Amino acid sequence: MPDLYVRKLSDIPLDALRRKGIKGFVLDLDNTLVAWNGYQLSQDTVSWIEQVKSLGFQVCIVSNALPRRVCYFSEKLDVPGIHSAHKPRRRGFREALRAMGLERSEVAVVGDQVFTDVWGGNRMGLFTILIIPLNKKEFFWTRLIRKLERWLLKKHWEKE
Repeated sequence: MPDLYVRKLSDIPLDALRRKGIKGFVLDLDNTLVAWNGYQLSQDTVSWIEQVKSLGFQVCIVSNALPRRVCYFSEKLDVPGIHSAHKPRRRGFREALRAMGLERSEVAVVGDQVFTDVWGGNRMGLFTILIIPLNKKEFFWTRLIRKLERWLLKKHWEKE
């Protein structure tokens, strides 16, 4: 389960994370930074990335998307990007840590899916942040998985 749950990027408590020793963010692409299959970054997303970078945090996109899509946003935001990551596998997360030059304890993962972003980040021992998806439009498989995610999150929060 995620270490933190927020509605949107700007709700992430940057000062509190810095105090925890977080120095970098692994960011999911689709439905975290941009709508699934969309190419229009919101001004809020661009501003948040600029703010995070200006505060000295490292940023790396890690996505299961194809190279062309990840490279487009990586260049647009001027951050490294890892494509075809096959999350929740560890490879993409390891590549991101190397790209940022950071240790596991210094990195937070931000994503909209429990079974890719959160699970993958947890497997690596990273701080995980679950965010509400930007858009309801998604890959058909993701829509099916969302039902299981909602059930698991509900059970998790009932315990707390």
